[in-house]
Amino acid sequence: MNIHVVEPGDTIDSIAKFYGVSADILIRDNGLVNADNLVVGQCIIIAYPKCVYIVQEGDTLINIAKSHNISIMELLQNNPFLSDIEYIYPGDRLIISYYKKGKLATHGIVMPYIDRNTLRKTLPYLTTLSVINYTVTDDGDIISYYNDTDIIQIIKDYNTLPLMFLTTLTLQGEANLRATYDIILNEEYQDRLLENILTILREKDFYGINISFEYVSKSNLPYIESAFSRLSSRITEEGFVVIATINPNMTLIGDEVYFAKVNYYGLSNIAEGITFMNYEWSITSNPPSPVSSINSIKAYLDYLVDTMPVHKINIGITNVGYSWELPYVSGISEIHIITYDNAIRLAWDEGVDIEFDEVSLTPFFAYAESQITFPRDYIVWFIDARTINALLDLVRTYNLQGTGVWNITSFNNQLWLLINSQFNIVKYDLIN
Repeated sequence: MNIHVVEPGDTIDSIAKFYGVSADILIRDNGLVNADNLVVGQCIIIAYPKCVYIVQEGDTLINIAKSHNISIMELLQNNPFLSDIEYIYPGDRLIISYYKKGKLATHGIVMPYIDRNTLRKTLPYLTTLSVINYTVTDDGDIISYYNDTDIIQIIKDYNTLPLMFLTTLTLQGEANLRATYDIILNEEYQDRLLENILTILREKDFYGINISFEYVSKSNLPYIESAFSRLSSRITEEGFVVIATINPNMTLIGDEVYFAKVNYYGLSNIAEGITFMNYEWSITSNPPSPVSSINSIKAYLDYLVDTMPVHKINIGITNVGYSWELPYVSGISEIHIITYDNAIRLAWDEGVDIEFDEVSLTPFFAYAESQITFPRDYIVWFIDARTINALLDLVRTYNLQGTGVWNITSFNNQLWLLINSQFNIVKYDLIN
């Protein structure tokens, strides 16, 4: 695999010729919306399959998979465009396999209102998918916002494990610290919460639960461990799996990475796995900065591996970027969420090159909004193939359980191509 960074004068045809592949393959693999409008600094992935098959007259996906001793799920993983079409035709090129080393568990987080086509296109790449729809109240009741019955069934149809995502955050991302402390300090509330959890797990046919902890510190850790242990013991006795998601709340000041130095060994003994992930329900309140920092993640992992088993660790990555208005004033400046494809399109529209921060290993660009009378300055930080690949290198180096993605609302071709072309994604056979 190669990651090509577009230089001045590059075209999709010249890049394809240099690497000895067809332009059509690069366009499809990278999900290029407008291949004629490459941006300097943009990444193009060149992936080299192990086995390729050209569709013949009378072929079906079932007989192609059977003849190559692979599953339909593997065909969908290797050829995401299959989710966008109704039929295959003679001459179509299908990737049968890649050269892979090792396996990887992948964890996603999703809102119930996700576009169903995007959901179906993404599910082949996911081991588990947590549905954000459940908020804990002060006394152990649970608020549910959407009917998620259909999405749970769709998740199971793709042999992905549907998990109930439980948090004290509202869907607007507002923290309820009172609810958190009331629950972890009051066993009566815990018992009520437990019965509510089990009722939802049974009625909705979830595989298990993903409990989110936003603010873990040395002072509240013993209470969190005690409450988590009580809940987990009963939930697992009932045949459900329990995992946890922890927001590490990392802060970068100058060249120094700061985070709460908490020993997660006790929590790791309770949970099947813990995903460490920064996640924003809505708009980030942070000032302009990299949305992900490989340098910070590595520093955090160096600490984590001394406090808990590596096979319980999943490290998260964000699938969205942000555009900040400059000069930045907290609470006043505009901040917008932006997908990878929209970031590339914006850089092209504004005629600016994409730059790259070698410390965080994330791309960024600045521009002045030109369609108004008084232009405003913005800076955009996001992730690209280099960021993703660096994270996967950390997963491989530290021998972690896997990775988590916040969130899957938009399909990122490069993200799933990098994961799927290097790892066998852990999947389970579910009996519906």
